[in-house]
Amino acid sequence: MIRTGILLLLAASPALAGNPRLDFAYGVLATERGNRDEAKRLFEQARQEDPTAFPLVRRAITAKLDASDRSGAITLYRDLATARPDDLDIQLGYADFLTQQGRGDSLATRLAGETLEKALKENPGEPEIIRRLFQQASAALDKPRQQELLEMLPEGDPSATVLYASLARGLMDSDDEAARGKIDHRFMQAMNAHPDSPALARAASDHFNNTSRTGEAISILEKHAEAAPSSLDLRTRLGILCFSAKRNEEGETQLKEVLLIHPRQTLAHQSLAKFYRLNERLDLARVHSGELLKIRGGSPSEFITLADEWLAAGEPRQARLLLENAVFANPDNFDLASRLAIATRRDPETSTRAARLFREAEAAQPADEKPTPDFLLESAEVMLAEGQGKAAEERFRNAIRAYPADAKKETAAALRRLAGLWESENRNLDAAKALRQRADGLDH
Repeated sequence: MIRTGILLLLAASPALAGNPRLDFAYGVLATERGNRDEAKRLFEQARQEDPTAFPLVRRAITAKLDASDRSGAITLYRDLATARPDDLDIQLGYADFLTQQGRGDSLATRLAGETLEKALKENPGEPEIIRRLFQQASAALDKPRQQELLEMLPEGDPSATVLYASLARGLMDSDDEAARGKIDHRFMQAMNAHPDSPALARAASDHFNNTSRTGEAISILEKHAEAAPSSLDLRTRLGILCFSAKRNEEGETQLKEVLLIHPRQTLAHQSLAKFYRLNERLDLARVHSGELLKIRGGSPSEFITLADEWLAAGEPRQARLLLENAVFANPDNFDLASRLAIATRRDPETSTRAARLFREAEAAQPADEKPTPDFLLESAEVMLAEGQGKAAEERFRNAIRAYPADAKKETAAALRRLAGLWESENRNLDAAKALRQRADGLDH
């Protein structure tokens, strides 16, 4: 596609003789053909024809640096900056280039400072200029100059205010109430002028929250949310701050509103899941934990833990849906496959499909890994339904042996289930009676 465009441009070459764009196009074509020397000559010719074109100068600077000609590269950038004094991006770029290439050289540092000072005269209060000059003053341990530069930042401007707060914290003592008050004032002035600025609102709320004034931080975000309802990240942050301030109802409402607008907002789900779990509203905690795993994924153990919670709560369908996602992402994981088989059997909508899943899980079982007692019991029930009584009996026995000593309730239930199987088939009746007695003993 690029080559086709170049060829079309070259077709008009008689009319474009001496045109830097044409020379540049020829240079690109020469590069594609592997003729580096010719490409270099053409790019340089294009730059000489248009010496203030930044893309051409940047390419020439890169070539100089590749040839270890640092002095030549600096000269090219200096000439460009001199020719375009009104272009702030170029002036900042030149100053940064001097700083990077100078590597502590006093002359390069001085030239960078002079460039920035000239740019500041043309652009008073420009935050990016002041930030660079502040760094130079900091390196020179010139605190009065740092303070002077701080006061040049205009009040009410969002980026200038955020920069003011960041730089001022480095100058002030932790207990300097007057300096903190100046930062407070700057943030409030800027928020009054630009309540819809996300960067400003986040910086302001963090400032107040980090100085133990969560109420003020919440007020900042409330003002921002009113001015910019679509700012969902900060509305989520507002909900979280409300929780930390024990304003739980407000926090819950805010996060629910965020999820109504954007149901896949992970931090909102995570925060609500944590809130509901702390307040023992486990049904809602499971819902949001599940949504979080579906959106961002998770480790097999995370899926298994939540699925076990759903199963314990008598919600096999929710466990099955969650595990289907997990198995899709981890098709060779035996623990996930075995849990999915269990959940599928317990879910009335899908119980008829469980036998196949149990067989697939057993086929994927590593040689050094044993199935859980629950898996053995559930697979035994499936085998009974399929008329495989002997195989089911063996699994009941294995499940009973697999339970740890402290799982008395579960072991007792498995003993009674095996006894019931023998009784239903009118065999091993004495053994069945002994199993029931053993189960009764575990109940006490």
